[in-house]
Amino acid sequence: MSNSVHTNASALIALQNLNQINDRMAATQNRISTGLKVQGAKDNSAVWAIAQNQRADFGAFEAVKTSLDRATSVADVSLAAGESISDLIIQMRQKAVAASDPSQTAESRAAYNDDFQSLVRSVQQFADSASFDGVNLLDNSLTAPLAFLANADAVDTITINPQNMTEAGLGLSTVDLLSQANATTALAAVDAALLTVNSALATLGSQAKQIETHNIFVTKLMDAIETGIGKLVDADLAKESARLQALQVQQQLGAQSLGIANQAPQIILSLFRS
Repeated sequence: MSNSVHTNASALIALQNLNQINDRMAATQNRISTGLKVQGAKDNSAVWAIAQNQRADFGAFEAVKTSLDRATSVADVSLAAGESISDLIIQMRQKAVAASDPSQTAESRAAYNDDFQSLVRSVQQFADSASFDGVNLLDNSLTAPLAFLANADAVDTITINPQNMTEAGLGLSTVDLLSQANATTALAAVDAALLTVNSALATLGSQAKQIETHNIFVTKLMDAIETGIGKLVDADLAKESARLQALQVQQQLGAQSLGIANQAPQIILSLFRS
């Protein structure tokens, strides 16, 4: 290698190496500060594209989970109201049986009927109150099954069937206990209503369980997708920390090497000393 005051090849090489070290250090510091080894398409286009697709799926499953959570709430409210209605009908049956007693007086039957009609009104009130987010499955406002999202493509759905638990729907709006014959008729109507309510609750319960099970599955799927994205783009901070320390040493050595190379032209002066 020739000696020249115009071109210092050693310094140029040392500078190139130092610049490379600085670039690697900047990249390492960026990974440490963000926690990501792939932040954009420039870092790794293939991995970034895969991660973006998975993020899209994850976002879609978040919408699915929101829908299923809403379905769970609707079902829970309906079940709570339906179970309360079932309890009311059991009390109504007790009143109807008592009023069917041939020895009861008209005054007693009137008292039983007042209690009975109060329970009938409560049945209607409970059915009307079984609403969540504007949806009521018990007041006969819906005639078709209510569908909720079940997959990220918005193709599959999971449904809850509406049930009519109003006093009219249960056949309780026209019965009374004012006579023994009426009490006997009311008892038959109450027994039929109890069977209807319990059957409806069994249907709602099984559908609510299906929704709960599917919701758990979606949650696990989301966790798996999130973990998969992390494996693709998350930085190993322990490894990055070790790499940063090594690069800091290399940076110091590179700076010293550049300093030595910059002093090389000084040797030329010694050639002209007398």
